[in-house]
Amino acid sequence: MTSVNLPESQPQYAVSDEHLIDIATHPSRMEAIPPSRMFTIKKSLQKYRSHAGADAPIYDASQGDGGESLPGVPRAILERAAQMQIEAGTGYDAPAGTERFRKTTAEQYWKIDPATGWGANNVVAVQGGRDGLQKAYEAMIHLGHGRVGDVLITSAVPWISYNWGPYAMGLNVLRAPGDSNAAWVYTEDALVEAVKYAKKSGRLPAGILITSPDNPTGRTLDIEIQIALAKKALELGVSYVLFDWIYHYVTQGQPQDINVVLNAFEPAERDRLIFLDGLTKSLGASNIRSCHLVASKQVCDFITSRASHAVITSFFSQAIAIVAYEMGFIEACKSIVEPTNASRQVLRKFIADKQLKAIMGDGYYGFIDVTEWIEKKGLADSAELGQKIAEQFGVAVVPGIFFSDAAKNWVRFSYALPPERTATAISRFYEGLNGLE
Repeated sequence: MTSVNLPESQPQYAVSDEHLIDIATHPSRMEAIPPSRMFTIKKSLQKYRSHAGADAPIYDASQGDGGESLPGVPRAILERAAQMQIEAGTGYDAPAGTERFRKTTAEQYWKIDPATGWGANNVVAVQGGRDGLQKAYEAMIHLGHGRVGDVLITSAVPWISYNWGPYAMGLNVLRAPGDSNAAWVYTEDALVEAVKYAKKSGRLPAGILITSPDNPTGRTLDIEIQIALAKKALELGVSYVLFDWIYHYVTQGQPQDINVVLNAFEPAERDRLIFLDGLTKSLGASNIRSCHLVASKQVCDFITSRASHAVITSFFSQAIAIVAYEMGFIEACKSIVEPTNASRQVLRKFIADKQLKAIMGDGYYGFIDVTEWIEKKGLADSAELGQKIAEQFGVAVVPGIFFSDAAKNWVRFSYALPPERTATAISRFYEGLNGLE
């Protein structure tokens, strides 16, 4: 910033003229961002109890919060983290997270291969997944093409906050074409079409989201497919590829191996990859808000600098992660992963027995096609169907239309529940499909 001698009575910008932000009028024309309807679904269950009785059993298969529907973070971990908080005190923490958190995350959780050149300096603590995503979007804008109004590419059926979080930051969300029979999975051809479509409107691809296991569909992508899609995206000029792996420990198989991905790219390409992970799903720690980003040093430095003026993650959220990672995360997350995996088998068998059309991968969710019942009852979409089933039968699911029009005849069924609860909930849901008034 250029030093200029000005009288104290004269207004002065905080930065020099060449660094002033250009006037942009898009905020006055943006679509109003709606509140997430995920937090209002339970109201229909209250209506069910108003006529079925205050003690009538209800089944919430809408949520994705293992801290509510399963035991959540084990007490021993909470107590050890609380002791760490007492020992650390309550002063400000470092904007990137404590050195111990970053080192533990890099070396004991991810076991990052030193040959990649990445390590603790490539880890940034964030205050939950949404905070991490917002910080990643901001980095995409400023370190990529340097333009507000470019696009973030998502699948045809993205998580609700993928629609609106990037938009709030100044990115236009572009849903890639997809086929419901293939779980709307990206194809390389679909990425080509998406980038071509963006450029026709004068916009460049700032980033792409690759999620596995996916929210809302639950579909899971082999690591080789994720790598191929990322390579294609970079080849097409996408600035950053963001891997959202928040559910990857909640699986029948092994969690994702970050080294397989890092070693598949040259150093310059590697610097255009960002990974999001944390405790919200695998440890049932939604209200702990403990997540982190793994990215290039440039991205981490950018995020850290801005976090020092904005949101700094709490020490307690890091302490929970440190305790869980140091004890061995597979052991730490058993109380969430084991019952969820068992519930997945219950749901998978029910769907097969009833010959329902559904997407069943890993994570927390099954995505069920309810077209037959929507058409039979002359309903508008899955929102109307979901409301009726909740009010008449006491089962809450998330309507697919909440995610995008492509899924208007689908519902998301959460099996982050004890297996016996999942069995009862899906049976009651099916009863509701066939007994709607």
